[in-house]
Amino acid sequence: MAVSAFRVTQLPLLPQSQLPVARAARFTKTMIGGRNLKGFVISAQYSQSQDLFTSRLQSRIENLPKLVEDIVQTSINTGPRGALRLVQGVQAFLGVGGEWLNDLSKSTRVSGALPTEMQLGLLSPLYLRKLFERMGATYIKLGQFIASAPTLFPPEYVEEFQNCFDKAPPVPFEEIRKILQEELGRPIESVYEYVDPAPLASASIAQVHGARLRGSQEDVVIKVLKPGIEDFLVADLNFIYVVARIFEFLSPEFSRTSLVGIVKDIRESMLEEVDFNKEAKNIESFKRYLETMGLSGQATAPRLYKHCSSRVLTMERLYGVPLTDLDSISALVSSPENSLITALNVWFGSLLSCESFHADVHAGNLWRLRDGRIGFLDFGIVGRISPKTWAAMEVFLASIATEEYESMASALIQMGATNIDVDAKAFARDLEKMFSSIQELDTEIIVATGSGRTAVAANVAVDERQMNALFLDLVRVSESYGLKFPREFALLMKQLLYFDRYTRLLAPNMNMLQDQRISVVSNRRTNRYKDSFN
Repeated sequence: MAVSAFRVTQLPLLPQSQLPVARAARFTKTMIGGRNLKGFVISAQYSQSQDLFTSRLQSRIENLPKLVEDIVQTSINTGPRGALRLVQGVQAFLGVGGEWLNDLSKSTRVSGALPTEMQLGLLSPLYLRKLFERMGATYIKLGQFIASAPTLFPPEYVEEFQNCFDKAPPVPFEEIRKILQEELGRPIESVYEYVDPAPLASASIAQVHGARLRGSQEDVVIKVLKPGIEDFLVADLNFIYVVARIFEFLSPEFSRTSLVGIVKDIRESMLEEVDFNKEAKNIESFKRYLETMGLSGQATAPRLYKHCSSRVLTMERLYGVPLTDLDSISALVSSPENSLITALNVWFGSLLSCESFHADVHAGNLWRLRDGRIGFLDFGIVGRISPKTWAAMEVFLASIATEEYESMASALIQMGATNIDVDAKAFARDLEKMFSSIQELDTEIIVATGSGRTAVAANVAVDERQMNALFLDLVRVSESYGLKFPREFALLMKQLLYFDRYTRLLAPNMNMLQDQRISVVSNRRTNRYKDSFN
């Protein structure tokens, strides 16, 4: 009876066939004698753990040659530039480390205890963000990727990296002149009648100069990659890739989180942003969409001048004001609301009818032009949405407008990746509780003043952290049900938050998702997919 009972309860834990023969015979004899059952179970569990360890060790040994090959090949591709970046990294680490020690000293003098936010040292969100900013272009872009991917990173890091600003001192114009001459293959005076030495903008990867074309006298802007930026990107991204590969090799937990896959996604996103040929294709694709849909009279993107574009971009200079410049827009049009409606319809239409959508519609990239059209600028960051995600997104947006939380839950379940059954009704109840917080968001318009004139600009003071917190809440609630969303969902939601802020500024009484003048979704498609979810 003792042997029979054991077989029933223990065989699922450790099949007899997995026990060494001698050990099995010894323990069977002990069991028949009715003694030491507990000791046997412990030994069996230990044997199972040992087998698991052996299996993992064997898997790692098998994968070791591939890891070494990857590291060697990556090191060869990186070359001597890796050593330079290492020195720069040490300098950045020491600089931020000094800040941390100084802040630590001040905090302990005041409170006598180590504040929670400082206990992680340079791995805390604040100091890691500062370190990324000191490390330059790659890490600034990595920080912005973290800020835009709440489905992949902890919320406290997502929130902190919203403050990862892409600002950098300009490169001296003489260096820019050399780059232009090398890329154009001829003196810049033969192409441009004039190039403004003072940049219009300077970010970590590129800077932009105003210019005038020789002959046509057209005003243009020239976007130029900063010198050495591609070498930095290659060295940094290769280093990040190697670290990810080592982490996955050492810990299976990192394999389950697809760490290397995330790094590849980051790499692809960053390299696309410095590939001006791809940016040029993105612009042309958007302009084709406008022309095909008969929207060229309502919106535009800069015209490209191909004869003087290669690894630099020469584009039409658009004149206008950002959508957040309420004073200037009000002086240009009687109803700023109409400008917003046009921008919304053009952008929403691009989700369905364009090869990619503009995935960075902050105020600097969305203007109301002097001729009344909406100008979309800077196509370095675009998104491409899969049919499955868009189908679910349509239902999700329609459900927000109508407050149908069960449809919203079904759409999110359809969009998210999960290997468990989700309680849709409970999920819907939690979503309803969360979305009630939208009503608590307050909007305050702050009018800025400048020397020589007043009311030159206005900004929405809805706390950006509040808006991001709302999105993070959505992610947290969804993840509690085992859902993981694709990054394209985060990109879409980020743009919707931008448009929500513009709505609160330019049309505070308008509901962006319910107003009949705005074509958010196709009713025909929404109904079809809603039926498939129910």
